[in-house]
Amino acid sequence: STADEVSAAAAAASTDPAINPNAPTFFDKIVSKEIPAKIIYEDERCLAFRDINPQGPVHFLVIPKDKAGLNRLSNAQEHHKEILGHLMYTAQKVAKEEGLGADGFRVVVNDGANGAQSVYHLHIHVIG
Repeated sequence: STADEVSAAAAAASTDPAINPNAPTFFDKIVSKEIPAKIIYEDERCLAFRDINPQGPVHFLVIPKDKAGLNRLSNAQEHHKEILGHLMYTAQKVAKEEGLGADGFRVVVNDGANGAQSVYHLHIHVIG
């Protein structure tokens, strides 16, 4: 219907990443190095950096460099499975490098408003 088309067009034009999964975020600016961050790991697909408001002695985030519509976990699709696996693998790899391997650590993904997501660019919190 026309109302559906108008809603879809408004979402696509939105600069709010909670509405438009492809709208740029603060994290995109960290990836492009426009905003500084304490980066502790980087490869061709993802980036890990220290959280600016740590909830434990070690607290870092792992994000995809290209969010490709992954503004939140609940928007993941079949074609995202490889990057999701890579993010989880990287989370444990960096956790071990940060000295968290032996006693374990927390892995948290906040999703949407009810999940207390504050930046609409998928990110994994690793806390130990």
